[in-house]
Amino acid sequence: MKIVVIGGSGLIGGKVVARLRDQGHEAVVATPRTGVNTVTGEGLADALKGAAVVVDVSNSPSFEDAAVLEFFTVSNRNILEAEAEAGVGHHVALSIVGTSRLTESGYFRAKIAQEELIAGSPIPYSIVHATQFFEFAGAIADAATEGGAVRVPDALIQPIASDDVADAVTRAALGPPTGGITEVGGPDRYTFDDLIREYLRSHGDDRTVTADPQARYFGALLQEKSLVPADGADLGHIRFTDWLASSK
Repeated sequence: MKIVVIGGSGLIGGKVVARLRDQGHEAVVATPRTGVNTVTGEGLADALKGAAVVVDVSNSPSFEDAAVLEFFTVSNRNILEAEAEAGVGHHVALSIVGTSRLTESGYFRAKIAQEELIAGSPIPYSIVHATQFFEFAGAIADAATEGGAVRVPDALIQPIASDDVADAVTRAALGPPTGGITEVGGPDRYTFDDLIREYLRSHGDDRTVTADPQARYFGALLQEKSLVPADGADLGHIRFTDWLASSK
């Protein structure tokens, strides 16, 4: 089966492509480097010829409010139109747990717009909502650092390994369209400060970490459970502590 993976050279996309190929499918990497630009539409029609499934794990090159909204709306309109012309039978998209609860954030508003376009399209679809990836813990800590101290939201977080996310997206691509959202998260919940503290400790980083109810996440204030999946979500198998030990 031909499956086009938009963003197929990224952290999740590369893993999804490898998994699909390992299972005998024709997984096509669609990125600007392979001649496919979803914003301009260049190369989309050719890439999607004969495709049964399109997996979109792409991300905006800019997180500025207007730029990220333009990326997700223009890109997804082009993708969905090209899918309709090519007769694609299943559109799979990766999004984020808590998107609908974080409308203060321009990034999350853009993801909401993306999901609304997908749901309003005639293309059968599946949306995978994942929690934050383990791999971004360091970047979160750096972005929250002020004067040598890390200030993070006073909230829960249930991070997940990118390998577990790739497994979930691959399952969605090879299964029937759900016509809705499937949530996936890591096996363990942490307070935000405990997670970042654990990450820094494992890297010999002595920055202090403080939980602050006024600290923002992608521009949004968090409630206790803004970032955690609902009961019944699919949970990954890789624990954060094990991932830390293996990634040194």
